[in-house]
Amino acid sequence: MSTPKPAGTAPYRRSVGTARGLQRRQQLLDRVTDDLAENGLADFSLRRAARAAGTTHKVLLYHFDGIEDLLRQALLGLRDRRIDNALIRARAIPTLAGRVRAIWPVLADDATGLRVIDQAIGLAMYDPKRYRHLARDAADQYIEPLESLCPSHWPAARRREVAELMLAAMRGFLVEWRTNRDSERIDAGLAALERALDREEAAG
Repeated sequence: MSTPKPAGTAPYRRSVGTARGLQRRQQLLDRVTDDLAENGLADFSLRRAARAAGTTHKVLLYHFDGIEDLLRQALLGLRDRRIDNALIRARAIPTLAGRVRAIWPVLADDATGLRVIDQAIGLAMYDPKRYRHLARDAADQYIEPLESLCPSHWPAARRREVAELMLAAMRGFLVEWRTNRDSERIDAGLAALERALDREEAAG
């Protein structure tokens, strides 16, 4: 997998904030996000993004602070889609452990768009100085939805601790799934996580 190619920011001051400008920016971002979901991170570049958006690289640089900003925004959009699908599955389940079990198939889905999200974490590990923000964005984006799955009467600090536990565990399961496809080991880990969450919930 090649890393996204760097590019400079727009050499002129952008006019931002107008309704028309924001609408155009979102339209371009949606097209680039769809391309990223379909074709993955390999060879992602400003030229490819412009082609997918049906515009020029200068127009993209008018709306975004370079290719890395565009990649970041596209990944945020893909992650929002994954989170929405996961929450739809989870909220109908009465127990915390059951909610986590319901979320796992959404995370492990092999659709290209979802694999791209996990590949971005690989970029953060490969070149943390340049891509650390991709991993931090992911953590920040997942924590609040995971907290929302915890019992509402729990103190905020407890919900955050348990959400961090769920996030760390499922990230580990995802690495195992993407690299080794060892479903037996993942099932064992999920079962242990469920038992831990059952004990946590039983504690009141």
